[in-house]
Parts: sequence; structure tokens; C-alpha cells
Amino acid sequence: MEILRKFKFPGRSKSPIFAFTVTGLALTAVTGSATAVSIFRDSPSNKIATAVEGVVRSSRAIYSITLTVADYKYSLRRLPADSDEYLQRLTEVHSRSAKRILKLCESNKGFYVKAGQFVATLKLVPKEYSLALSSLQDKAVPCNFQEIKHVLTSNLGQNLTEIFLSFDEEPIAAASIAQVHHAVLKNHQEVAVKVQYPGLKQNMKLDTMIMSFLSKSVAKIFPEYRFDWLVYEFVKSISQELDFIQEAKNSERIAKNFKHNKMITIPTVFWEFTTTQVLTMQFCKGFKVDDVESLKSTNVSPEKVAKVLVEVFAEMIFVHGFIHGDPHPGNILVSPGGQNGFSLVLLDHGNCKTLDEAFRRDFCRLWEALILLDSNKIQELGKQFGVGKYAKFFPVIFTGRTSESKSGLGKGMSIQERQKLKQELKLLRLEDVTTFMGSLPPDFLTVLRTDGLIRSITLKLGAPQRVRLLAYAKYAVYGLGYKPTSESDFVEKSIISRSVMLMSYLRLRFILELMELFQGMKKLKHTIYGFYGQLVGGITNSVKRITCSV
Repeated sequence: MEILRKFKFPGRSKSPIFAFTVTGLALTAVTGSATAVSIFRDSPSNKIATAVEGVVRSSRAIYSITLTVADYKYSLRRLPADSDEYLQRLTEVHSRSAKRILKLCESNKGFYVKAGQFVATLKLVPKEYSLALSSLQDKAVPCNFQEIKHVLTSNLGQNLTEIFLSFDEEPIAAASIAQVHHAVLKNHQEVAVKVQYPGLKQNMKLDTMIMSFLSKSVAKIFPEYRFDWLVYEFVKSISQELDFIQEAKNSERIAKNFKHNKMITIPTVFWEFTTTQVLTMQFCKGFKVDDVESLKSTNVSPEKVAKVLVEVFAEMIFVHGFIHGDPHPGNILVSPGGQNGFSLVLLDHGNCKTLDEAFRRDFCRLWEALILLDSNKIQELGKQFGVGKYAKFFPVIFTGRTSESKSGLGKGMSIQERQKLKQELKLLRLEDVTTFMGSLPPDFLTVLRTDGLIRSITLKLGAPQRVRLLAYAKYAVYGLGYKPTSESDFVEKSIISRSVMLMSYLRLRFILELMELFQGMKKLKHTIYGFYGQLVGGITNSVKRITCSV
């Protein structure tokens, strides 16, 4: 859903762009270098090199964002916001700016790559940005092994030969904040060792400060710009990911939540070799969840994988209220074999989120309303979520149809519905969507991002959208009746609870099928009437022609 493509950027600003450019670059040279030096003053080595690197990274960021702001401001000036030329020019600026931001992320690496990945997964950014920045998922450059070895020995307190029978120096995976190595412990247990890149916490202070500064500076140029919440959410997310102890706890919590589900595998944590910067876990074999060729070569149905995937994450969102917040393909493996033919391996639990209980239940109600197209309930819940009139866009964002849609679930919108939506989007300004996004509870943003990633994977697997929508509907109903139980009475209460929830879901499906049958009958009725009208008209015209010829 490319809502931002329709936004009208302001044509005038109170602050001259030139002043912003000069001031921004000057502040970078002064505050950037000062911050870098103060942060690394007590570092044992490379003080000057680190300070210089900080200045270069900051200057590069300020320059790129300033150029982007200038591009938008001057490329769109004096153009009517509802003209075709404006929309064409806006698309061109989006494309140039996305490439510019991608180059910045690739040059600055580290947290900039992570920030680019974060933005790429948001649904409401222009297509040009999501397409360009999504390439960052596979572009992390591994760190030199000597530096990695230093992190390992300083954290584990022993030489590698004292802990491992073997340790592969070449990483099997590299991401923006860490890389993973295959190793074998002294007891012959295969493990995957995740090692954090050195100096990340220090870099984070400077990088996030610059991101915040840029966000506030752009807001002065475009008062309608209100994306401070985006920087805040990113900083909060990345701070959690830097603590591998917390990541290990997250993985064990998810393993406990799914211990009765044989389709899910969570690697075991080896706590004696785990610290805040080193995470040692069970080594699991498999291939990326969106690797369709590998799935077919092992006789695993891509659509079945998609169904299991969406049900797992639906259960996290609607029932457990504890979500794996970064389900991109590299973090989900398909391991062939077992009595079910395959299992999903969930990796990288650094970015997990506990949903507020009241939010979880309201979100369950929202999805029930979305499935049944209950516009009154959607508006009511929109007020509770703090978005007011913008709640009417929830059906479009999550299900791909409007609340007045006559299409079946997962069938998309009719041509008329698309035209009406297009007209509504033309009336939106940038401040409308920034207000909408800024008003949403943080939990909503987490779910929105997670759902976007899951939707992208199921699309690659070729699964119909209806698979995801029905799975969400089922677990939304389950979530409304869910109550955590103690271990002692888990089995008995779980069976009773799931039986009640299943009946509720079957009721929802029955209502849904009746609605779609009724809509289908109405369409059939209109089709028959249309055909009958054409037939009568044709006969009438034929009779007239015969009469005239006689």
C-alpha cells in the first residue's frame, strides 16, 4: 500500500534550505567531532582514528539528508499537488532519494544498515524506498576474525582451544550488528556462536544522536513532518538487540510458548558460553523460508510452509502477546524431515516485544471486525487506538479491501473501489499520515512491521492472501478467549479452552461464508439481469431491423 506516494509535500517553508544546509554541515563538523572525541576519550586504542571516523560518518549523514530535503523542496515547488506532473516528479524524487539513502547506509554500515532495514519493512513508506532499502538484508560485510576472536576471549575468559574442538573462522552469516560462526564444543556438540561487532555501543550513541538531530532539523523545514517516533522506536529496538543475554531469555520464552507445537524448533541456548556480546546456541540445519527451489527439491509444499508460518506468528500476536519482531527470511529456516515433513527454525530473538494485554485483546477485536467488515466496530476501536477518523484505512492496510468492499475475503478491491480509494488518498497530506503513524500505540507499530514481513514471505511462497487472513481470524478468536494456565492444569484447561475457541472460530467462518455467498448471489443476480437485458435488447433490435426491411 503506497499511501505516501499520494502525499502532498509543502511547497514553501519558513526556513531557507540554504541556511539549513550550512548550519547542518557546520553543526556536524563541531558537534560530530566533539561527540566522537568525548565518547572514545577513554578507549584503550585508536582514539584518533575512531574520532575521525565519527566525524566522517556524521558529515556523510548530514550531507545526504540535506541533499534529499533540498531535492524534495525544489523539485516539487510551484507544481499543483493534484497534477499528473507533480505525481511524476514525486516518483522521480522518491527514486533518487531512495538510492541516496541506500548509498549512505552502505557507506556508514552498522546502525545505518539496521535503520535502513527497519524502514524497508514499514508498510507506509513509498515503494521506491522499500525496494531500494530491502537490498540491505543481504549486504552485511563480516568483521575481521582477529577482532572477533578478541571479543570471544575477552567475554568467555578462555582461549578458543580450551572451549571448542573446532571453530570456523569464516562466518556462516553476517548481519549489521553481529556475525555467526559454526563451531564444535569439547563434548562434540555442534553450535552456532553469535559474536557482536566490537565498539557498537559507542557508535550507537553518536549515530542515534545524529539521526535524532536530522529528524528534528527536517521537521523545521517541513512542519508536516512528524517522524520523531520512528527514530525513537528504532533506538529502543536496537538497544534491546545489543544485549545477547536478553536475546537468550527471549528465545527460551518463545520455546516455552511453543513447546507443544512440533512444527517449531527454537535452538537451545548454552548459557555457560553466553554473555552480553556472545551467544552460543544449538546449530540447526535448514534453508531460508523463502527458498522456493529448495522447498520443491525436498518435496516440501511452499503453501504448507506459508500456512504454518502465518499460524505461528498469528499465535504470537493474538494469543501469547509476545512477538518475534524481525521475521525476515534469514531468521526463519525450513528444516526438512520429521513426522510432519518439515519444521520451522526460528533464529535471532533479539528484537522481541511483549504486547500490552489490553492492546492484545483490542487487536483481536479489530481483526474480528476487519474480517466481518464491521465498520462501526472498526471506528470504535480506532478511537481506542488513538487514530480517530484514520481508522477507516485499517481494512486497506491489513486486508487489502475497504470497509464498503463487496469483494470476498482475500479477493482484493474492485475497479470502482480502487478509484474511490484513489480519490480519498489524493486528499491526504503528509501531516495526515505522520499524525496517523505518530498516534498509533508502539505495540501497533511492532505488529504492523511484523505483519509486513510475514506478508512478504507468504507472497514469495505463492500462498493466497486468504491463507493469512483466515489464520489471523482464527487466532484472533482464540486470543479473545485465551487465559494463561499453570503448568499443572495446562492439558485439561487447554483442551476445554481450545474447544470453546474452535466453536467461536467456526461461528465466525460460518458468518463469513454466508456473507460471501450472499455477495456471490447478488453478483450472479446482476449478471443474469445484465445478460437478460442484453438478450432482450438484441432481440428487439433484430425485430426492428426486420420490420424496417419489410
